[in-house]
This record gives sequence, C-alpha cells and structure tokens, in this order.
Amino acid sequence: MNNIIRPLGPEKPFQAKLIEVDEESAGQRLDNFLMRHLKGVPKTHIYRIIRSGEVRVNKGRASADSRIQSGDVVRLPPLRTSEQAQLKEELALSGGIPAREFPVLMEDEHLMAIDKPAGVAVHGGSGVSFGVIEQLRQARPLLKSLELVHRIDRETSGILLVAKKRSALKHLQDQFRERETGKTYLTMVHGQWPSNRKVIDLPLKRFLLSNGTQEGERRVKVAPKDDPSGLRAITLVKVARLVGAYSLLEVTIKTGRTHQIRVHLASLGYPILGDEKYGDYDQNKALQKVGLKRMFLHAWQLKFFHPNIAKPVTLECALPQELQEFIDKQQSLESQAVRP
Repeated sequence: MNNIIRPLGPEKPFQAKLIEVDEESAGQRLDNFLMRHLKGVPKTHIYRIIRSGEVRVNKGRASADSRIQSGDVVRLPPLRTSEQAQLKEELALSGGIPAREFPVLMEDEHLMAIDKPAGVAVHGGSGVSFGVIEQLRQARPLLKSLELVHRIDRETSGILLVAKKRSALKHLQDQFRERETGKTYLTMVHGQWPSNRKVIDLPLKRFLLSNGTQEGERRVKVAPKDDPSGLRAITLVKVARLVGAYSLLEVTIKTGRTHQIRVHLASLGYPILGDEKYGDYDQNKALQKVGLKRMFLHAWQLKFFHPNIAKPVTLECALPQELQEFIDKQQSLESQAVRP
C-alpha cells in the first residue's frame, strides 16, 4: 500500500491532511514519520504540534515516540513549510535540480552506497538549494523511497549510505544510533602524531560564532568535563603512515557528533589540513599553493549489518585523486630530500 494523502475538504493553501501509513513506514516513530512528510518544517515546531495534540493518529493523541503501524491514519495540521523547502520543490518541478548519479560502491534492492565527492552537500539547506539526495531522486524517479541513512560534511568525501526502502532506512538508522556501525576516516595533519595518543575522549558542545548578524555561524568546541551541555565524544586515532612532514591518520568515531574529528584533532594542536573552520589559516593558504585545495578528510571505511540478511558488510572507498596526488607529491619531495 502506498502512502495515501487525502485533503480534508476543498483544496486550500496550508490545509490539513490525512496520511495513511504504508507497510514500509510501519514501526517508525511518529516524530521521524512527520519529519519525512513535513520537509522544511523546523523540528521544534514538529514536536510542538505533537505535544499540543494537533497531530492525531487514528483520531487520538499520540506522543513523539509512538510507533505507527500499517493502516494507521495520521492527521497533519495546516502548516507552512520553510521558504527553502518551497524553493527545492519549485526547482524540482521546473527541472532546476539536476539529475546526477554518483560513483556506486554497492547497490541492491534495499540500499546503495555511493562515493560522495567533496564540496557537495548531502541535502539542501543552509544556503544550499539541493544536495546529493535531491539529485539522486531526480536521477532515479521510479524509486518511491530514497532517503539518507546518515550524513557527512559537505567538505568531506567518501562513503554515504542511501536507503531504497523504508524498512532498510529504519534498520540502518537503528544501527547508527546504537553505535553498531564502524566508521573510519582517513585524514592528514601537520607533524608527527604522538604514538601514545590513541583515544580522544573529550565532550563537545555547539555554539554560535558571532558574524555580525542575529543568527551567527554554528560551530563546535570542546566543553569542560563538568559542562552539562557537553556531549561525550570518543575518537580513536591510528597512524597509518608518516608522509614527509605530515601524519596520515586512520580515525574511527565511536560517537557521531557534529564536526567531531575536526574539533578533536584541532583541540590537540593537530588541525586537519585544509579545514577552513577549525584549521590553520596560514597553513591552508600555503597548502593551496602546492595543490591541496580542500580539507583532507575522507570517509574511507564503513562496517554495518545488511538490513535484509543481517550479514556484516565492510565497504572501503579509495582516496580521491586530489588527495592521493598530494600524498604522492609529499613522498616524492621526501625521497628527493634524502638523496645524496
């Protein structure tokens, strides 16, 4: 059964709607279900309309963590979506979102894993009209469900999982939430990483960096141990090899905090090469002159259990050309320096 959206009464802007839950959405939390159908509506507003009882399941009130079932009827109150969401919809209808395929690392009827290039957002928002998921939907119009399983930063390249079924999405997101997945990145820092520094366990908190406007820019920093707003963040670091004056690191995150690797490494005096937010400005400027024009952070390996057969899957994604060329250049300079 497909989701059936039935307007109440004659067509009016911002009217209430009834949505019948299909089998693919069965078992999903109510708040997650609403976020899927109310794209562009702030999360705070979604939770507010749930608490107020404006959202109804089978004509009754329900909590955010209620599990909906196939055949349930969910009432959505009249809502205005954000201008950004409206813009994305208009772009899609007018063909303004370009259809784009990305290099596929793995694909079956349940999911696909792609190699996301650096500089491409995973989804629209924050000044970006569209991202990977919107372009994939344009390229794959016959797929009724195509959703991001997780996110990686716009400046980061590498493995990105996309679910092709709601059941796969729920199963995979549960794994990420319960920390049953293994996510390892390749990154590079200046200097020799201390061999005894294998675990970084420092809490992180978000803050707004004043930029002269009311909103400010969102950033992350290490929080004091006794700060109640700090969230525990654990990063494992292993030196893959030394490359000239730099250390190539394998970094595994045990928690999925925003900008976790970038902030953890920078807080210890080893900012990621090319990181414009948390890195060394002068160093980045010098690196651009020798060919490194992006942040050296790549989602290299991902381990998870397949949502259909429950067997372990390990994916690896080679470094993109521009990062491998930087390594090769540094190794060449190093070998030239040691020649008699």
